[in-house]
Amino acid sequence: MLSHQIIAIIMGIVEGLTEFLPVSSTGHLILAGQLLHFTSENAKTFEVIIQLGAIGAVIVLYWKRLFSLLKLRKSGLNLFHVLLAMLPASLLGLLFHNFIKNHLFSPKTVVYALVLGGIFMIYAEMKKTTVVTDDLDTISYKQAFGIGLFQCLALFPGFSRSGATIAGGLLLGTNHKTAAEFSFIVAVPMMIAASGLDFLKSYHTLTAADTGYFITGFITSFIVAMMAIVYFLKLLSKVKLTPFAIYRFVLAIVVWLILL
Repeated sequence: MLSHQIIAIIMGIVEGLTEFLPVSSTGHLILAGQLLHFTSENAKTFEVIIQLGAIGAVIVLYWKRLFSLLKLRKSGLNLFHVLLAMLPASLLGLLFHNFIKNHLFSPKTVVYALVLGGIFMIYAEMKKTTVVTDDLDTISYKQAFGIGLFQCLALFPGFSRSGATIAGGLLLGTNHKTAAEFSFIVAVPMMIAASGLDFLKSYHTLTAADTGYFITGFITSFIVAMMAIVYFLKLLSKVKLTPFAIYRFVLAIVVWLILL
């Protein structure tokens, strides 16, 4: 049986690689957790911690952009864009948080969401409109809110928050890079809030013995996520979303065969 430290490294790598790619980190973590027999209550809390590690990578890479949001400037990307994008999923997430956690976090639901999310991504590539926004500072409030509406699709575990927002951005007239970077920035407050809520509900299950491998997972996720974000932006300019959609279909088959 693998030690908790080895499991923490593997899960941290999985989270760091998949959190900001449109492939569903949830689907990968469920599959990895089942294969590693890491499915206890502590495992759920551990997943919250490594998600925060991945978010830390965005904060480091985009700290200047995030800091500029606090200046409340009227032109360019500002805090109101982010709030508009957060609003729809935040409201629905609060209303249906317990239902989602208790009923939708299952391998079968993830398989369906992987497939539907992949189809949506291919549709967005085929139907994307003429690019009118090729920079973060030219995103309109209407586009920000629209991307926020598409983000609601990610409340279904396995759909992928980045997949939903990037594909939504394409349909609303942004280019791939702008949609991806806006997705990363919106993820910071969204995931801190969601992960913080989950942590408050589960931290009582932790003991001092958990500290070591939790730190290992956090650091691993942080480092891997930084590399994944940089590489993903370069890759996205060349291959677009369709290859990621095809990968999702393959993953759905693997999850179905192994867990269902």
